[in-house]
Amino acid sequence: MPSRTVMSVIWRGSFEVRYSWAVSDAAAPTISESRDIAASAAAIFAVLTDPSMHPLIDGTGMAQSAGDNVILTKVGDVFVMNMRHWSLGDYGMENHVVEFVPSEKIVWEPRVHTYETAKFPGNENVPETRYWGWTLEPLEANLTRVTETFDGSRLSTGLREFLRNGEFWRKGMVESLENLERLVTALPMTRDKSKSHPTSDQPTTQRNYFEEVQRNG
Repeated sequence: MPSRTVMSVIWRGSFEVRYSWAVSDAAAPTISESRDIAASAAAIFAVLTDPSMHPLIDGTGMAQSAGDNVILTKVGDVFVMNMRHWSLGDYGMENHVVEFVPSEKIVWEPRVHTYETAKFPGNENVPETRYWGWTLEPLEANLTRVTETFDGSRLSTGLREFLRNGEFWRKGMVESLENLERLVTALPMTRDKSKSHPTSDQPTTQRNYFEEVQRNG
């Protein structure tokens, strides 16, 4: 399969950081991962629609905390996630819900809106539209096929190539599904997070997802 090397340059303060990837010309910009989880679709959906749970689900280690206490209920809802980039530090991501079918599907469009450094990559005149989504397919009363999808088909060529047409996120998606399974098959949850949500899985050290992906090929 034909491939080529793509170089991406990002500035951190006065330092230049270079990343390089081998990119397949035949790769698709939308990827997905699925896992069968022993829980009802309704129970899984309740976790996915609670942004405070997303740092516990996130397999990249980048999501740190929810910016507000909201539960997602419809298209048009917005939630903020405090994020940490592996080399550029903290930033805020504003996520707009664009698809919502109770216990079946939720999709949101992330939009970066705060930066710790002015050197954060991106051009405000070039919208970097991408979508993250979850689809739930009941197999039995307490068995659900859960699929996470990343759609990067509308990204600029440069960012799409850096993300290897979405393959960059596959490792994190697999881990996210594993984390989600651990959460929904744990003890029953209530809105009293001090008693119900497991907190030992929350990230305590800063991860470098980019280096993890490189090590895993």
